[in-house]
Amino acid sequence: MNTPEDFPVLSHRENGVVTLTLNRPHRFNVLSEEMLEALEQALEHLNEDKTLRCLVIAAEGRAFCAGHDLKQMRETPEKTYYQTLFSRCSALMQSIVAFPVPVIARVQGIATAAGCQLVASCDLAVAARSARFAVSGINAGLFCATPGVALSRNVGRKAAAEMLFTGEFIDAEQARDWGLVNRVAEDEALDAAVDELTASICAKSNVAVRAGKAVLHRQLAMPLSEAYDYACGIMADNMMAEDAAEGIDAFIEKRPPEWRHR
Repeated sequence: MNTPEDFPVLSHRENGVVTLTLNRPHRFNVLSEEMLEALEQALEHLNEDKTLRCLVIAAEGRAFCAGHDLKQMRETPEKTYYQTLFSRCSALMQSIVAFPVPVIARVQGIATAAGCQLVASCDLAVAARSARFAVSGINAGLFCATPGVALSRNVGRKAAAEMLFTGEFIDAEQARDWGLVNRVAEDEALDAAVDELTASICAKSNVAVRAGKAVLHRQLAMPLSEAYDYACGIMADNMMAEDAAEGIDAFIEKRPPEWRHR
């Protein structure tokens, strides 16, 4: 019989929120080939779930994620292997960005290299006050190029450069100031802080949240005029939804909305 320890990623669902928990605490939840595969399968399975409201990525143990499995990587010192591995990890990060509902990182302990990339790829992040973040490949002679893609889309250019060229850790408060995380909670209140954020999202129209998730990321890659054209189309479509009519009527009538699509 399988036990929870047998699975690289655990899944728990409650009130429309699914939590995927990295489950290799003794290895600091490194993104091994097995972990990547488990995350890929979990996201693919959940992608078509229309009842899903929010996704949380969490981790067991003292660390959120220590990046790639360096021991595993050294077992196959071939460029084609490394290219495939980094492409696979990059595809996973992009699938998080493209995931149809907001994805929240619940961060405790360290998030380093590709683990920091995972935090940066999520839409939102809540960190324990003791959490620390680094893109530390430079310390081992490896520039964190792929983590830098996600990192530089979260923090300012000079902040990203400092992290990438020094490999030094920043604490949770600095991560919030730089835009890598949204909220910092006392360690013992981390779950409550994540629950508060998911509850706020789940209280909104699922139609509007899903539309917003799509437009938020896509428009960033467009020139300004194209982004506005795209956003206008999304808003017009959204206005035709039952939830928009209900929400506006509820606002005018000064009552709580009753969403049609939860």
